Amino acid sequence: MSRQATGSLRTYLITRLLLFIPQVLVILTIVFILMRVAPGDPVSVALGGQRSAEELQALREAAGYDRPILVQYAEYIGGVLTFDLGTTIVDNRPVTQIFAVNGGATLTLTLAAFLVALVLSIPLGLLAGRFRDTALDAVLRVFGILTYAAPVFFLGLLLQLLFARSLGWLPSSSQASPVMFASVPPRTNIFLLDALLAGNTAAFVNGLQHLVLPAVTLGLLLTGVFIRIIRINLIQTLSSDYVEAARARGVPEPRVVVAHAFKNAMVPFVTILGLQVALLLGGAILTEQTFNWNGIGSQLVRYLDARDYAAVQGIITFFALAVVTVSLLIDIINAIIDPRVRY
Repeated sequence: MSRQATGSLRTYLITRLLLFIPQVLVILTIVFILMRVAPGDPVSVALGGQRSAEELQALREAAGYDRPILVQYAEYIGGVLTFDLGTTIVDNRPVTQIFAVNGGATLTLTLAAFLVALVLSIPLGLLAGRFRDTALDAVLRVFGILTYAAPVFFLGLLLQLLFARSLGWLPSSSQASPVMFASVPPRTNIFLLDALLAGNTAAFVNGLQHLVLPAVTLGLLLTGVFIRIIRINLIQTLSSDYVEAARARGVPEPRVVVAHAFKNAMVPFVTILGLQVALLLGGAILTEQTFNWNGIGSQLVRYLDARDYAAVQGIITFFALAVVTVSLLIDIINAIIDPRVRY
């Protein structure tokens, strides 16, 4: 890499990191404002009618909701910087404890769904792009549209009815059967990993069986997006000059597609991956509800039902920071592998 290219990459990385700070600040400000649009304070909303006026006032003062709004905002930003996302109102526990206890389930589900999406979308996208405007391409495009447009909960219910109820091949809900779940000590709160650490092969297999349906449900949501992206990028790459030159040299078409076009078609695809994190997390919330999967998304719904807006604010803040952080990492990786990505 030339000195000029190195300097350009360094400038891009520094600029991107500096832009990350106001981006995070804007997102945190929006979350803070949205959580305070509703009338009243979170304590009264969550516990009103359950506690006396004196108890509510004491809780309100302890949580700082009686202070000026700018003071609350400064404390909120300071708490985020020190990884303190507040305390839940209904059960009085740190919000960070939710991520420690339930984060492993969400991480397992999202990683498995992402793997399902890659395994399905890469070969299907290549086929759609290679055989453009054929019957196969039309079928794959319709499949991509349907998987993207279908509501996650509806797709999950269909898979439950087919594979759990009708065929009886797979379990319909939860991370594992109650007996298996109780037999594994929660060392990392990632059930599959804990089962391996405990040497409990039966529990590990049981956990994999329970993971299949929710992972496929959430993975199909991403598959539709990925197929379209890979197809479009491959079609553009196949019409480029260096691909035509490879064909002129007599390189077989399968090798042209895989060895020459595929690598460059995947560069824009890497950029899109960061943008799909929000879709993945949003889909995870509905998937966890459908399959009784005890992750962060299911906890978010539980605290929404309880109107515990302090817990909701902390969880949404975590999701928002996760999305922008992954987006930053994807931009950095893309700039390293693609010299054209520069300011």
